[in-house]
Amino acid sequence: KTGDFMSRFCSNLKQWYQRRVRGVWSFAGEQDKLEAALEVGGAGYPALAAVNIKKNAVLHHRGGFSKDSINEFLQYVIAGRVAPSVLRKEVPKLRKATPWDGKDGQLPVEEDYSDLDDIELEPLKTEL
Repeated sequence: KTGDFMSRFCSNLKQWYQRRVRGVWSFAGEQDKLEAALEVGGAGYPALAAVNIKKNAVLHHRGGFSKDSINEFLQYVIAGRVAPSVLRKEVPKLRKATPWDGKDGQLPVEEDYSDLDDIELEPLKTEL
């Protein structure tokens, strides 16, 4: 899953390299100050934003994370057909991150509540 997203992201960037489009990939929460400055991540992941630091502008991708959707977003950005938002915070320097091991993360183990089956509860009162 993560590998699929990364391969789509990288293949799109290679295509746009001649137009001076560069990219950064980060795990959710790994670059929390950058996420806060770009105002991404709150609506879920993956998140994609285009940034022009000289113009103090950020453009947020609101579509799916397919190759076609990302290409369409980048075409709109380059053509000026997407209205930018003003960067409200200074974009921080990236901090050194943990390299990806090539595996998706593990979901947290849920607690086992099967031992609660033998607890007797009082019936609910239905009168007001």
